[in-house]
Amino acid sequence: MSEPADHLTAEHARLAESPGDLDPWRLWGPYVSGRQWGTVREDYSADGNAWESFPFDHAHTRAYRWGEDGIAGLTDRYGFLNVAVAMWNGQDDRLKERLFGLTNAQGNHGEDAKEYWWHLDATPTHSYAQYLYRYPQAAFPYQQLVEENGRRGFGDDELELADTGILDGNRFFDVTVTHAKANPYDVVVRLEATNHGPDAAPLDLLPHVWFRNTWSWGRDDRRPTIRAVEGGVEIEHDWLGHYRMSASDGARVLLCDNETNVSATFGVEGEDPAHPKDAINRAVVHGDESLLATHVGTKAAFWWHYDAVQPGETVTVTLRLTRDDQGDAGLDGADEIVSGRQADADAFYATVVPADVSDEDRTVARRAFAGLLWCKQLFRYDIRQWLEGDPAQPPPPPERLAAQPKGRNTEWQTLSLADIISMPDEWEYPWFASWDLAFHCVALAHVDPAFAKEQLVLMCREWAMHPNGQLPAYEWNFSDVNPPVHAWAVWRVYQLDGAQDNDFLIRVFSKLMLNFGWWVNRKDSDGSNLFEGGFLGMDNVGPFDRSQPLPDGHRLEQSDATSWMAFFCLNMLRIAWELARVDRAWDEAATKFLEHFLSIAEAMESFGTNNISLWNDEDGFFYDAVVDDDGSGSQVPVRSMVGLLPLMAVAVEPDWVPQELPDYTSRMQWLLKRRPELTDAVVHSEYDGQPDTTLSLLTPERLTRILTRMLDEREFLSPYGIRSLSAIYRDGINIDLEGSSLPIAYAPGEAQSGLFGGNSNWRGPVWFPVNVLLTDALRTYATDLGRELEIEYPTGSGNHVPLREIVTDLEQRLVRMFRAGEDGRRPGDPRHVPTGDLWQAHPTFSEYFHGDTGAGLGASHQTGWTAMVAHLICHPAEHE
Repeated sequence: MSEPADHLTAEHARLAESPGDLDPWRLWGPYVSGRQWGTVREDYSADGNAWESFPFDHAHTRAYRWGEDGIAGLTDRYGFLNVAVAMWNGQDDRLKERLFGLTNAQGNHGEDAKEYWWHLDATPTHSYAQYLYRYPQAAFPYQQLVEENGRRGFGDDELELADTGILDGNRFFDVTVTHAKANPYDVVVRLEATNHGPDAAPLDLLPHVWFRNTWSWGRDDRRPTIRAVEGGVEIEHDWLGHYRMSASDGARVLLCDNETNVSATFGVEGEDPAHPKDAINRAVVHGDESLLATHVGTKAAFWWHYDAVQPGETVTVTLRLTRDDQGDAGLDGADEIVSGRQADADAFYATVVPADVSDEDRTVARRAFAGLLWCKQLFRYDIRQWLEGDPAQPPPPPERLAAQPKGRNTEWQTLSLADIISMPDEWEYPWFASWDLAFHCVALAHVDPAFAKEQLVLMCREWAMHPNGQLPAYEWNFSDVNPPVHAWAVWRVYQLDGAQDNDFLIRVFSKLMLNFGWWVNRKDSDGSNLFEGGFLGMDNVGPFDRSQPLPDGHRLEQSDATSWMAFFCLNMLRIAWELARVDRAWDEAATKFLEHFLSIAEAMESFGTNNISLWNDEDGFFYDAVVDDDGSGSQVPVRSMVGLLPLMAVAVEPDWVPQELPDYTSRMQWLLKRRPELTDAVVHSEYDGQPDTTLSLLTPERLTRILTRMLDEREFLSPYGIRSLSAIYRDGINIDLEGSSLPIAYAPGEAQSGLFGGNSNWRGPVWFPVNVLLTDALRTYATDLGRELEIEYPTGSGNHVPLREIVTDLEQRLVRMFRAGEDGRRPGDPRHVPTGDLWQAHPTFSEYFHGDTGAGLGASHQTGWTAMVAHLICHPAEHE
């Protein structure tokens, strides 16, 4: 494609040509999930146990209802036709068609993928994408991984694939998959498999192309077809139309139907289809070709067999998917298409990542963006249909309509999605989470601001947002409470997109007004302007499960929930200021959020019959508080991230506000004069003779005191960011609370207990997203209230440093996790990632990080919110 003069690169031109997800360049993309089994969508059980309802062993023989999964998958916008990699090493008991991992009950730290793969590259229109899967040459140790992890406890490391020894001596194939588009309806798919081991090894490559089963449920009986022809297959679908897939020479085409093998799946006699889903597997692995279709089916594989791939040898096969109106060029020009799109990707990222960034950081940023783009997945889920069941299937058990957990999401029957959504991870979290999504969008705005904005809008649309104003949390419980970060993400994406799209602000702001009302009405039980949001994503950070009701009528007034709401207020205020500048009708909205913020700030100072505060002046820190049914209360004296989050709630009033927003300005003056007790959170200052106004939950003196805690290496400051629990609890303590003694201990690595999920731990590790929020806020302080502030850094060092320099260093600590150390390893690599060139070439983006060493923990492929590292690399955050 030639480059129009008004666009930077060919990829920018494609983005301009196809800004929406229904536009041509977005039609085909890597929207296939890494895991569809074990999801809530596929669970039609009576007990709501999604992992057991559709286990891994069913995935090979049982048709999915709502989506598909595969390795390095490609599909259309609606998930009708899918292309993905399958392979066989001659040793496994099944084809490698999908990624393997343990369920929540099988893993000693919860669900956990037991494979190695990396997202190498991607452009936002998916004109180019690369993916690397590392395939063992010996039999995959499925049973060993299940049994050994089942024997291990919370205090033990997980047994990972590399720990089994199966990859020793580099005895694996690296299978690189490349997608490259000639145009929106012409896609080249290339597989390159390299033997890195010392010996020759057999390999079968079997890329699959298949239709999602839409015809077995009694809602649409139209049946698409895949037909074997000379040189490939012909594909016919009522919506997609007619396509052809051409293949390299030497492939045999195997055909079957994407339908459940009832007897193989459930162990009972049933009406099995003639050519079920697992027929290709049975033919290749077991030599049984009796179930294969002859010429026509709905699932096909191209089969290349290699008796012995030599050490260092690479075998390559190519497919090309072309709509019939694009002509039939076969594979002619495929090499040029791949190299051309790769050059386009290089040119695009040269404009995204600043020129002065090091090559290592440039690679990290580009890989982070690639992970985000590969983890855009089709999320289909109509809750009303799911609860009703399908006409052609047995009716669902009546228990599904009861209360949680058996009747999961029964109160969300307006939710109906069939959208491409940014997922936290393609295997461990193949479903959206609204607060994860907010962080994804800030990073995505650097490469695809249109998509980032549409994602934020989508969460507020009528088919996603609850009629009561709640944003959907995640499919396991849409009613769970995620921290309200949406407004912050909206503001940041707006800024990164050039601060011009007021229509975007209006679309989301008007809906977030409803969401704000939901928080006030549902999570401020007594109208005190203090909030009880539950666990708020911070699993086990306290001495008890905050998502559960307290006994005897007690309630927990949360420092973090209240701070999140103050933060929400100020981000809504920022947006209202911006909108009121061009339309005075929004001036009063700014006034509303000003007053609510001031009320929250005041409430944090004194509440209850004994005038308790969330601030502890002796400790210089914020704590949660337990309030009795008589209104008296006491603090929960645990120094954790919940006490640092008040730092987030800060905003600097733009200098044009007094002149351009008369309603807001007059109300501020009235409050300062008539209600001074409400305006402690308004800090006036002067710099170079110019007056400034900062809104903050912290006075300058409290800011200094809380930073003294946060920047203490004995407490929160680690070499790689801010811990979520103070390290002074290394040896554990007991908290005396309301007559009970509750234990809590700093755990820098994986969780030591099952409190609120064994695979997640906020008791010490570094979590990337909240670290970014803290540094984001500190930059705001450094522009005004803390402009001349110098803090001892680290605490106790005697070295006093300007706040702005501290922020830069904190951000560099986060980025440093992805830079190779003297030993060649990245500190942020998980423990089990081996050392060596073939491993260290690929940075990993873990869910969270060890509080002392920085080693990656949790989901090791969760680019998700950890992709905010690309934001830190690409954009020194600008602030008011």
